[in-house]
Amino acid sequence: MAAFDRSGYTDQLSIDTPEQVELSYDVAGIGSRFVAVLLDTLIIGAVYFALGLVFVLALTAVHALNQMDSMTMWFVAALVLVAFVVNWGYFALCEAYWQGQTPGKRVMKLRVIKDSGRQITLFEALARNLLRFIDYLPGAYLVGLITMLCNKRNKRLGDFVAGTLVVHERTDEQPMSYQPAPQSSLNLNRLSPAASEPWRDPVPGMFAADAVARLSGQDLVVIETFFHRMLDLTLETRAALAYRSAGQMAAKMGVVLPEGNPERALESMAYQMRSSGRG
Repeated sequence: MAAFDRSGYTDQLSIDTPEQVELSYDVAGIGSRFVAVLLDTLIIGAVYFALGLVFVLALTAVHALNQMDSMTMWFVAALVLVAFVVNWGYFALCEAYWQGQTPGKRVMKLRVIKDSGRQITLFEALARNLLRFIDYLPGAYLVGLITMLCNKRNKRLGDFVAGTLVVHERTDEQPMSYQPAPQSSLNLNRLSPAASEPWRDPVPGMFAADAVARLSGQDLVVIETFFHRMLDLTLETRAALAYRSAGQMAAKMGVVLPEGNPERALESMAYQMRSSGRG
């Protein structure tokens, strides 16, 4: 479930996750998205320039061999194919395998996510970018601009088709590291000294096999969804969600949650389930 609110000049999107944790995002505006596209266009232009230079040099070499007629069509066809792959593959592949970002979006601290708040897949990246041609018509993204002005989420046609939106990254994200959140209603002082580096050591088997067997495939999905989403959470929300999820899993297994970082416990549960062939 999603809801919008306006804070100053920024539209905020609030999403209630299946784990009953609210995620808040600042929806990216037209200006920041335009600058990001401009930066990406400059990069693509540089690639085109390099390809054109290679094409000219290749044609010069072919002409010197007196094989101009037989080879020109092949070079033209290859250049058109490469240009198509660069133009359409650049955005789709970057967003799919670079956590919803292109170089331009990373500079502007923007990210493409699903409407549910989750990371986009290759399918969504391809879908939203295949319609980029229509959004560009009749020029300078006019169709896309009009579409964005007509909806609160600043979506273009590609976003509607793929079920995605562009948001601002949080400035408090700290990828692949864990720090305890400030003291709150959570008992954060339970974290052990090693909790600040949860990926430092191999994941140990913390639970008995018969206890882990009580977890279902859906529980594994919940655990892995948390790890896919955790870099998009504030530190306090991430800690709250980890404690809640680990506590629920421990209750289902009928065991006491070990002291320390609950993320390590969740990692161990997922590892033990996959090791038993239940993934």
